[in-house]
Amino acid sequence: MRALCYAQTNIGSGRDNNEDNYYCNGTFKRDAAVPVAEAAAEQEGKRLIYGVFDGMGGEANGEQAALLCARRGDQFITMADFEEAEIKVLAGPEKRSRVVPEHERKLTAYHEAGHAIVMHALPTHDPVHQITIVPRGGAGGMTISLPTEDRSYQSKRYMEEQIVSLLGGRVAEKLMLGDISTGASNDIERASHIARKMVTAYGMSEKLGSIAFESGHDEVFIGRSMAQTRPYSEETAAEMDREIRRILDEAYGRCTEILEKYRPQLTEVAEFLLQHETMTAQEFEQIFASEDKK
Repeated sequence: MRALCYAQTNIGSGRDNNEDNYYCNGTFKRDAAVPVAEAAAEQEGKRLIYGVFDGMGGEANGEQAALLCARRGDQFITMADFEEAEIKVLAGPEKRSRVVPEHERKLTAYHEAGHAIVMHALPTHDPVHQITIVPRGGAGGMTISLPTEDRSYQSKRYMEEQIVSLLGGRVAEKLMLGDISTGASNDIERASHIARKMVTAYGMSEKLGSIAFESGHDEVFIGRSMAQTRPYSEETAAEMDREIRRILDEAYGRCTEILEKYRPQLTEVAEFLLQHETMTAQEFEQIFASEDKK
């Protein structure tokens, strides 16, 4: 299964944008009154969609794709309908009616451009599929990558480069605007989570070795977590924190180097987004193709 993945600019503090925002929960909401033609297209979409999506809310994606097709007045559901449907189910509908101050649009444009440039530069990262500064759900903008193959495992290098790409928005804000914002809150949370798992669960720290310090089960209640006795010393806990910090600091440094190198492209992508709001994969790749010809 190919599933769309994305980084986003959070609206507000980002505290209410938890991990559930990134995975389809299988729900589907629509207006109570649906025209007969749309209902028929929806049922057909359910039949067709299971060959394209599985697991992560295939029925919801199919319903959305069918409705998009019917509302457009077409007889056939296209892959563009499927892709838009999956984005809608994952992140919510576009909020084009929302009035966004110009300084926030600029921040979001550079934030998302930063993600995209860094993704492009990383060898193990999936290609950029779409960049947008149109608000969706709790996100002010999104940079979407589309995997080219299924993955059963994640290598250490892949996870390190995932952290680098997640920090692209924060670094771009600092580099181009001279300030940082809460828009990167979820990116930082996810990057920290990956780094912690690398050290405590996957044995990917050379200093600490191939040892699992976590049981692999997230604690539901904070009281339960506090009451449990840690199977390692305070000294080991401090070493784990230092290793997590090292991974994040090295990723931040690499991200800064990438964006410094591609600063002209970073500016070009951000300016395109401010003018057009959404950038396709072809338009994004054209920026680098133009530079290669010089």
